[in-house]
Amino acid sequence: MNKHKSIDEILKKVNDVKILHKRERRIRVDVTADSLTTVLELLKGQASFVHLSAISCVDWIDDGEFELVYHVWSYEENCLVSVHTRIDREKAKFVSVYDLYKPADFFERDIYEMYGVFFIGSPRMEKFILTEWHGVPPMLKDFDSESYVQNTFNWTEYNPDWLQELEQQGGGIAIKPEEIRLSGELHNMSTHRERDKKKQQDNVKGWKS
Repeated sequence: MNKHKSIDEILKKVNDVKILHKRERRIRVDVTADSLTTVLELLKGQASFVHLSAISCVDWIDDGEFELVYHVWSYEENCLVSVHTRIDREKAKFVSVYDLYKPADFFERDIYEMYGVFFIGSPRMEKFILTEWHGVPPMLKDFDSESYVQNTFNWTEYNPDWLQELEQQGGGIAIKPEEIRLSGELHNMSTHRERDKKKQQDNVKGWKS
């Protein structure tokens, strides 16, 4: 059975579906948010795409949207289908697919923490890694990392007493060891050149005399 034809036949039942056969064993499907769960149900139930490999998220800030991508794999067909959909960025809510794919629990929780997308029906919409995080989700494109560091960690310029004393004495410029080594090698090369040049000049004088 041709897997591409099979998927095309199955998904033609859904409205507003675009299917792109990117290359062998790689298929992209674009659907509306309302049709996402229907497409996944069909892929799992009728086309053997039983494994949810990942859910990824893209912040299209200029479009005011998040793009969610559901990567599902079929062991029978050795094929990966990536189902793309977009949701409103300001609302940042979408339905969970946990009832259909149990691994969605981990992926949805990660996206909630990093992008702020809340998945309705997911069993654990809570902090996962950033347990002490108090800022906006850090993967958002409008997240100001420098401002967050300065406001959260009381960032101050590094200027210890010993460095101030060194600068008062006219120092304070650090030279990397490899630069010191290179400058030393260049100095030695210059010294050798001057020495060789002087020998040549002395030899010329000797010939003339």
